[in-house]
Amino acid sequence: MVNKNDTDKVQDDLEITNDTDTTETHDPELYEIENDEDNKLKTLKTKLKESEEKNRNLLEELQRSKADFLNGKRRLEEDRIRDKARLTISHVEKLLPLCDSFYLAMLDKETWAKADEKWRKGVEGILSQLNSVLSGYKVTSFDPTGLEFDHNRHEALAQVPVTDETQNNKVLSVIQQGYEIDVDGNKELIRPARVTVGEYTS
Repeated sequence: MVNKNDTDKVQDDLEITNDTDTTETHDPELYEIENDEDNKLKTLKTKLKESEEKNRNLLEELQRSKADFLNGKRRLEEDRIRDKARLTISHVEKLLPLCDSFYLAMLDKETWAKADEKWRKGVEGILSQLNSVLSGYKVTSFDPTGLEFDHNRHEALAQVPVTDETQNNKVLSVIQQGYEIDVDGNKELIRPARVTVGEYTS
């Protein structure tokens, strides 16, 4: 015989409880995640744009600095060449009176040919040495006899009347030779040739 009270007690003990935790967990919503990602992307794009702008500005500044450096270097080189040329010209100008003396001494070919041969050859040897010095400085003389008068290269000391129209404004004779120097491939006048110029008169 089973005691009813005992059976009830066992049933009470065997009763299974189905209680579950009803606390809900809140996951972030999808649109919030997308919004965060969009904000991060915009921030990165902004930073990238700023970096590119900064990089472009730095590159431009570098190019300007490089151009300034090259221009400065070129100017220094040009100044160095000009300074060297000025020193050379200053030295050559001191030699020109000696050159003029040789030129005038030998101007009259007949008289010069009558001079003692040994003496004449000695003087011509000295002139040759002087011309070698001038050549070393890239200095050359020029004789414009028969050319059109050029006020940039010639200095007219006298105008001589001529009856031949083709001789008008032409260099008839040279009193002092002109001299020029080659400076880095460019001819520069040291002294104009001093000349007489024909003036046509009908």
